[in-house]
Amino acid sequence: MEPNKIGMKKILSFIVLILLSQHLLMAQNTYTFWVMFKDKNNSAFSVDKPSAFLSEKAIERRKTQNIAVNTTDLPVNTNYIYGVKSCGVTIINQSKWFNAVAVSTNDTSKLSLIRELPYVNKIVLLSSPSSKKGTPKNELENKSINTNQETDNQKSIQSDVLNYGRSYDQVHQIGAECMHNSGYQGQGMVIAYMDDGFYKADSFPVFDSLRVNNQIVGGHNFVAGNSDLYVHQDINLSHGMMTLSCSAANIPGFLIGTAPKAKFWLFVTENYYTESWQEETNWAVAAEFADSVGVDVINSSLGYSINMTNPAQNHTYSEMDGRTTIISKAAVMAARKGMFVTSSAGNAGGPPWYKISAPADADSILTVGAVDSLGIIAPFSSRGPTFDGRIKPNTCAKGVNSAVASTTGQVWEESGTSFSSPITAGAVACLWQAHRNATNMQVLDAIQRSASQYYAPDTIKGFGIPNFCMADSILGTIAGIESLENKTQEQLSVYPNPFNSGFNISFYSDKKQNIQIEMYDIAGRKVLNKEKKVNTLNNIITIDNEKDINKGIYFIRIITEDKIFNKKIVKE
Repeated sequence: MEPNKIGMKKILSFIVLILLSQHLLMAQNTYTFWVMFKDKNNSAFSVDKPSAFLSEKAIERRKTQNIAVNTTDLPVNTNYIYGVKSCGVTIINQSKWFNAVAVSTNDTSKLSLIRELPYVNKIVLLSSPSSKKGTPKNELENKSINTNQETDNQKSIQSDVLNYGRSYDQVHQIGAECMHNSGYQGQGMVIAYMDDGFYKADSFPVFDSLRVNNQIVGGHNFVAGNSDLYVHQDINLSHGMMTLSCSAANIPGFLIGTAPKAKFWLFVTENYYTESWQEETNWAVAAEFADSVGVDVINSSLGYSINMTNPAQNHTYSEMDGRTTIISKAAVMAARKGMFVTSSAGNAGGPPWYKISAPADADSILTVGAVDSLGIIAPFSSRGPTFDGRIKPNTCAKGVNSAVASTTGQVWEESGTSFSSPITAGAVACLWQAHRNATNMQVLDAIQRSASQYYAPDTIKGFGIPNFCMADSILGTIAGIESLENKTQEQLSVYPNPFNSGFNISFYSDKKQNIQIEMYDIAGRKVLNKEKKVNTLNNIITIDNEKDINKGIYFIRIITEDKIFNKKIVKE
């Protein structure tokens, strides 16, 4: 853990307090519980002084996106924490978003003491003693291994600034090389990885540039309660290393990630050997930490549904509504704090589950399914919709025979949405790097609008395969229009906005003149062209019966004799 590397001196003592409160993985006869508090009364922190608990970068992210610091950002009341601890349990983690602490004990009678505390609201079982193992994430993926470093079909595209080698197909399929060729390779962006371990990511050559350029900012193992991220003693804990390579690898001619120059925080939240709600709380606490240190993008190649160690904790499809599971609530909160979250859809596209898993059901995040190099959906890729009917997955990327770093340090192929998600996450970082004034939701919207089946989404591939080159153009167009809007908003307005079949244009003219009214879709296609004579002062122009126009973002352009006015409008 190296928080000083990103200038967090003001909150170093607070972070250390959190990490010191965590302990090693509990013994087999230990229970863990989620203790939720009623309030944050008498907090030692204030929303008026966020620098005490948020980094400068985190505060700046909120300012850029007009996100207010509120009570969910305040740390848990330390008196409440000490009160719970005094009941004879061990504090594992603490969560400001949920106003809760995770505790461990082998004596459940201690819970009666905790329940009597006046500030305790609810206690939830997270994990219990069991010899049964859950299904490891890696075993849910279809593995296609090729350990040969050289291949006959290796590609070196002279027109691209990077030689992608085996990773060309997965980069090119989503148009990410367009961002790289423009100089956007993740510089200045910070990506957090939530996973089960990053086996030898500190020594494999594929990650040399991360070490040389100090691109791994820090991390924490929330499972073991220590700073062991690379877990060399257990090759099984390599899932995180492989997913990391999809964004961060940098070996020209063999494997180039989609954000090779970004910085990374590494968080171990997943226990490979069991499956429980405790891992969901680990994820939540890691997301809070990522927020506090100024992370831009979170990648999560994890999913929770059935196959829990304790069958009583198995999730149901009705819980896949983005508002029920701990991890999905945390993913939504992360998005509300201005971070961009990508999540694998899951690898349960067949029986008995079929559907997406948590947190893939969360609203305001980008859930990514898996396709092959031809864009055909992978049979294992989990399907939507969410239980409440929302489109999921949002988009898809290559998750069949994806090029990744192997457990031997070479390059091989793996299959799973675990890899389509980080491939996309790196591209998201590059896109956002090019448009730093955009909000996370504008970036998400542009990616969806760029996708191959945006106008006919389904619950298998969602909006389809994104084109980051087009998404870049979409964000550039929106930024240009909004800049012009700020200068002309007193002269031109459009209502209702969003509209259904018709709308009105209110236009102030300083003279009698003929004007041209044009309307363009997000791709720059003209969908409306009218000429109108206007009078001096304010004019109301009605545009009706536009039912043939598809839903989406459009731009109204008013062309006068000496000026051009622009306004964004939405068809719902």
